[in-house]
Amino acid sequence: MDINRLFNSVPGAIVVVSRDYKIIAATDAYQKVSLRKREQILGQHLLLEAFPDKTLPYEENPVKLGFDKAVETKEEVNLGIVRYDITIPEQEERGYDVRYWEIACIPVLDEAGEVDYLMQTAIDVTERELAKLAVTEGEEKFRFIADAMPQLIFTTDSAGKVTYFNKRWENYTGLTLEELLQDNWHEVVHPEDVENTKAKWEQAFSSGTEMQVKLRKRDKDGDYRWHICRSLPMKDESGNITMWVGSSTDIHDTRKMVQELLETNEQMALLSDQVQQAYEKAESERKNMEILMMKAPAMFVVLSGPDHRFKLLNDKYQQLYPGRNLIGQPLGEALPDIKAQGFIKLLDNVYNTGETYVAEEVLIMLPKDGIGPLEEHYFNFSYQPTYEADKITGILAFGYDITNEVLFKKKLQELSRS
Repeated sequence: MDINRLFNSVPGAIVVVSRDYKIIAATDAYQKVSLRKREQILGQHLLLEAFPDKTLPYEENPVKLGFDKAVETKEEVNLGIVRYDITIPEQEERGYDVRYWEIACIPVLDEAGEVDYLMQTAIDVTERELAKLAVTEGEEKFRFIADAMPQLIFTTDSAGKVTYFNKRWENYTGLTLEELLQDNWHEVVHPEDVENTKAKWEQAFSSGTEMQVKLRKRDKDGDYRWHICRSLPMKDESGNITMWVGSSTDIHDTRKMVQELLETNEQMALLSDQVQQAYEKAESERKNMEILMMKAPAMFVVLSGPDHRFKLLNDKYQQLYPGRNLIGQPLGEALPDIKAQGFIKLLDNVYNTGETYVAEEVLIMLPKDGIGPLEEHYFNFSYQPTYEADKITGILAFGYDITNEVLFKKKLQELSRS
């Protein structure tokens, strides 16, 4: 029987070394995983010559420590998962190829019970370990993105048990993430909204469909604010639900603003149905408010920053200055005639104090057709601060032209005096 041929054909990746760790034999399978031919490595020191590890000093090499322990104990030593990179022959300039192994160091004893040789078995588990790392990195990226989002993000497992809350929950509710994960999320929901929320969730969970519900949540100061909460099922290739991902968006200011606008001007009643439909479908308060403002019969302007730059203006406002591109420009520079009439000071006061300014029947001189000589116009308008994270970031200006009404009133007064 040809023992060498028999050993070489063993399916496992095995290398045999002497007590001074020089390679004596290697199976064909070992040649394959190590990318080395047998004649290239026979007689070489396994760790210093054949497969050196440049990331660690020799005395700290995990394989050396495993061999040393096997010699000391005369028992097999399993190293578990070890990262041990190897160079690629004929492509040394590429450096080391990342490899992960399950390694065992096995002593071979002589008749006297002393260690004569050492065997090493190595199973290449690189693909498996890299897949694990990819999953871990993916989870870390998800958590980073979720923590950076302004919404309250949460996930549950396939059974509906909450598994994750982003950091925004802790900042918003004042509860720790550990407290929230103890199934205490309902404590921040308004008591009147709990049953409806549970019913919507149970219906979505049983049918495996999206959930959307409006509810009030208590912030850390004890105030309840309106949110839109959505939850979507994530499914695998077979259609099985693996987890649920949910978000909760604060719409309190949007809801309040819509109600105030509807109460301020009877003309806005014509848009109530459109406002309600847009509100029900809202996922982003800014997007919905832009749609409303752009099509409203009154004038809307969103100014940003302390220099009151035009961020958004609707068609009704643009009609005052046809052909002018105002977006991105400071109001004082873009409309010097408005600045000269003292309106910048009013805006500064609202931005600095947060106090809403409301005015009625105010005379404003505007250029005729946007380019002609100044002519009299009368407006009812308001300046209202806008906030992000409790900080004033701009001003929402709302107004409508009542010139005809004022002139008609003056005409009546003149006729009554005559």
